[in-house]
Amino acid sequence: QVRLVESGGGLVQPGGSLRLSCAASGFTFSWNRMNWYRQVPGKERELVASINSISTITNYADSVKGRFTISRDNAKNMVYLQMNNLKVEDTGAYFCNTGGLTGYWGQGTQVTVSS
Repeated sequence: QVRLVESGGGLVQPGGSLRLSCAASGFTFSWNRMNWYRQVPGKERELVASINSISTITNYADSVKGRFTISRDNAKNMVYLQMNNLKVEDTGAYFCNTGGLTGYWGQGTQVTVSS
């Protein structure tokens, strides 16, 4: 079955960096677009970044452009989210996803940006 396992979250000060990782299994990873979403309590889940199957097209939410970078390694079935210059408003649970809102989800990893 499809399995997505995120890691790398934590507590970081404003201006700091974190790298999230997602290990994928149970499907043909190299064929699928991969996404990172985040959710804050009381708000809808927000698409933060996406990457196509061969890493030629990436898309970012306006709020993270220039600070976050999504990447993938098809040989390792991994997708990453490098987050730099983190802001308090980046706080939330980050989810790895394939297939969009009706697709498959990991369990999430918490990112807290606070001084």
